[in-house]
Amino acid sequence: MNKQPALNEKDHDETRRTLMKTVMNAGLAVSLLPLTFADSSNATTSSNNQPNNVNKLNTDQNPNQPEQSNRSNMSVNTVRYEHNKIIQWGVVRDETIIPIPGAFPTTGDFVESVSIAELTKLEKNPIQLSDVKILSPITGNQRFVCQGANYRKHMIESGMNPDDKNFNMIFTKASSSMASYNTDIVRPAASKLLDYEVELGIVLRTSIAKAVQVNDGNLHEYIAGIVIVNDISARDIQVPQMQFYKGKSFRTFGPIGPYLCLLDKNDMHYLDKLQLRLKVNGETRQSDSTGDMVYRPAETLTELSSVHDFSPGDLIATGTPAGCALTVPSQAKQKIAGFLPEAMKWKLFLKLQSERTQYLQPGDRIETSIFSTDKTIDLGTQLNRIVQG
Repeated sequence: MNKQPALNEKDHDETRRTLMKTVMNAGLAVSLLPLTFADSSNATTSSNNQPNNVNKLNTDQNPNQPEQSNRSNMSVNTVRYEHNKIIQWGVVRDETIIPIPGAFPTTGDFVESVSIAELTKLEKNPIQLSDVKILSPITGNQRFVCQGANYRKHMIESGMNPDDKNFNMIFTKASSSMASYNTDIVRPAASKLLDYEVELGIVLRTSIAKAVQVNDGNLHEYIAGIVIVNDISARDIQVPQMQFYKGKSFRTFGPIGPYLCLLDKNDMHYLDKLQLRLKVNGETRQSDSTGDMVYRPAETLTELSSVHDFSPGDLIATGTPAGCALTVPSQAKQKIAGFLPEAMKWKLFLKLQSERTQYLQPGDRIETSIFSTDKTIDLGTQLNRIVQG
């Protein structure tokens, strides 16, 4: 699996003591600046030597994974697709799609109208996956909300102590950044530092127009399903300009899908047990479990419900693991930078980042997947190529 072992409490305590000792010796407080950074120096690196094929939806998982669970699986993979110039929804079954009767113009219409029990009974008029165009399962009318710095190892490598983080970082991406699972990602002419972030996206089942208390017992009432999201970022715009929205919202910067996996009540526990993987040109850059999240979906929905309205079909991307291209300046460099003029400080920052070979280049290919180790949940595989704008 190439999965790094989770840190135990002893490891966290040792990391915390080391970080605090460094801070106290330097006479510094941990600033908020690292929240915009992620260092990939400790990322797992390996190659699966598989060719990138932009037409495939799934890849074979590591043969060392456990065999498929015998559990009765009530989760259902669905797709939004175009066939014979008609856009509709279907159930994925092996290499075919079973069309779902009815018209559902938006993701919200779809998740409000369908029943997992009924979808599992569909059998008529199968279509070959290879004969359709797979679209983003999240339609452009839906909100696109994101969490930042939400994985423990991602925070640790960024110079922060996750046990001391007492707030949930929230931002949004433009809905126009949403794209299909195999779209070409366009690097804007204004950016040279293009970064990747594999994320689990949760899709809402119901409207939220007031403060609610969400917990493990009622989470299924609020979450309809899950998707793969790649939160592409132009770091040379996001960081120096302090523009999360602008730096992350260029068109094609939000590949989603291929599948919208609808979850049954009994599947909600998988939200803490999913494996996230992202490879660039066959090399693993990100590899972690959703169990490493700091703020989990129930906590986040409870918090956001007090300030934000949601509609069925809206998307929340829940943060990314360690291993992004963006690197964190050392404490010493951050201290020195504080005395420099703004223009010089950001010039040095851009110079440091430009030396990182991990940033995406035209021609690079990204392979992104999310699945459970027992293979009960498999969200398919995103396959994207970087092109120059």
